[in-house]
This record gives sequence, C-alpha cells and structure tokens, in this order.
Amino acid sequence: MSISGIGYEGLTLDAFISKLRIRGVETLVDVRLNAISRKRGFSKRALAEALGEAGIAYVHLPVLGNQRDNRAGYGELDSDLAHDVRDRFRQELQSEAATKAIREVADLAQAGELALFCYEQDEQHCHREQVLEQVRLLMARDLVTS
Repeated sequence: MSISGIGYEGLTLDAFISKLRIRGVETLVDVRLNAISRKRGFSKRALAEALGEAGIAYVHLPVLGNQRDNRAGYGELDSDLAHDVRDRFRQELQSEAATKAIREVADLAQAGELALFCYEQDEQHCHREQVLEQVRLLMARDLVTS
C-alpha cells in the first residue's frame, strides 16, 4: 500500500501519465474542488479517458478540494496568511463528508499504489499536503489497531 501526491503544473498530459506509470500508480484521486483546467487534457472527462487508456483508475473527490477563497496563502510557507489558510482547510477536513472521503482514499491506497492529484507541482504549496497528512494519519492508526 502506498500513497503519494502529484501535480500537473508544467507537464503535458503525456508526461504526466508517464510519471504515473513510472511510479506504478494504479489509481489517481483528484482532489480539486472543480475538475476543470485550461490546460488541455486535464479536465475531468478528458483526464479520466486518458488515464483509463493507460490502465489507471480515476476518482474525483471534490469534497477534498480547497475553496477558492482559501487558496491565496498557499503560495507562502511561513506567514500568518499561510498558517491561517492551512488551519482553515484542516478544519474543513474534519467535516463528516471529508472524513468519509479520507477513509475512501485510505481504503483505495490499501488496494494499490495511489496518487492524490491537484495542480501545484510543489506539494508544500497545495492543499493536498493536508489531505495526504490526514490520510496517512488514518492509515497509521489503522495499522496500530490491526
């Protein structure tokens, strides 16, 4: 079981899929609130189709997306705004719907190689860092109680 993050910033669709194949990713979980992109091939339908042709499953979990008004501070790492937006998103991940989606991601990761997907190449500048943190905490708790 394995889980990692990946962004498509600076990549073509072919290069992105190649990276997924090199990593052995079996399932890509899209954690964008809205699975649309101005970059060709990265909107939900086109991406799901291309991934399917590559033998990679696609799952979109918009409940794990970050609200538009909470994105500005992610460009920074150590400012009041950076801490505030990350704290706000961590709070959103405590909702019942988000908790259920985090469990779904953990279950998928138990079944095979999984990557969480959003735009930013650098995970430190993306909300998926907090999603990965929560999924990994859940998976670690599951291992301890097993």
